[in-house]
This record gives sequence, structure tokens and C-alpha cells, in this order.
Amino acid sequence: MTDSRMQRGQKWLEELLRLMKIPAKVKPERQATLAEQEDVSEPEPDSYWLTIDHTHLTPAQVQILLGAEGETLDAIQYLANAILNLGQEQQEQATYTVELNGYRVRRQAELRALAEYAVQQVRSNGQEFEMEYLSSAERRQIHTFLKEFTDLESYSRGKEPDRRLVVRRR
Repeated sequence: MTDSRMQRGQKWLEELLRLMKIPAKVKPERQATLAEQEDVSEPEPDSYWLTIDHTHLTPAQVQILLGAEGETLDAIQYLANAILNLGQEQQEQATYTVELNGYRVRRQAELRALAEYAVQQVRSNGQEFEMEYLSSAERRQIHTFLKEFTDLESYSRGKEPDRRLVVRRR
């Protein structure tokens, strides 16, 4: 059975790409959680990946959509989540991740490595570890990664655009 929220996300993103004169197909998928990938529990039913098919895009078009350090892709993802959830009842809201050319998968691996490095640093020297600039979505991902370390805590300090994620011992 196809979820209407997933279809709504696909149609919205394809229309945005058309308006940008970068017509590309979008493959929507229900997002598998780490627990599902490890066959531990059910996936989150309201979380979707919208993957832009880059096979017919030029390198310049891919770069336009990615932007510097993924900033344009982050902005598109932010708009998708804001617009697609606007006016929706809580139970109809969803989380959308916009993917292009493996960027999100690669970035997620980088963020996990950064989180593990922070854990190692805090445990070895006992001092808090402050991470350089991360988007709010990236900070949320790292907070989630760090929940498994019960001896540590993470929080955000400062105000945008200079907000930083901090890891320290409990």
C-alpha cells in the first residue's frame, strides 16, 4: 500500500525540480531506521527518503542541487519538510530526507565518525568536545547517535548561525 504522504513528497519535489528547469524523477522510499536495518524493530512509518534520480543530470545540475557542502540540498529538504507538513494534523505529518547522488549516505557516515571521535576524545581527556558548524539536521543526527553512550550527554550551545554541538561526561 502506498502512503499518500510519500506520494505528496515525490510530487512536490518533482514540481520544484521542474520549476528549477532541472526535470528529474524522484524515487520515494519509506526510510529504514537503524533498528530495522539490523532487524530489531519496526521502521518509523512517517519518515521518507526522496531520492533525486541523477542519471540524466549534468555534473553542473548535480552541483547546483547540492550547493556548497550540501547547503542547497539542505535548503530543499528544509522546504520540503516545512511546506509538506504545513496545515497537516500531527498524525499526518512526516519527515522527509532529500537525497542526491549518495550525498546523504556519505554525510551520515561522516557524522557517525565525527560522533565516535567526540566520544573517544571526551572519554580519554575528560574535557567537553565542541563540534564545528553543523546544520540543525546534522546536530539532531549526532544527538541521536550519541544517545547510545549513557556516560555522555550532548547539547547545543549558542545561537544560529554559530550554534555548536557539545559532548561531555554526565
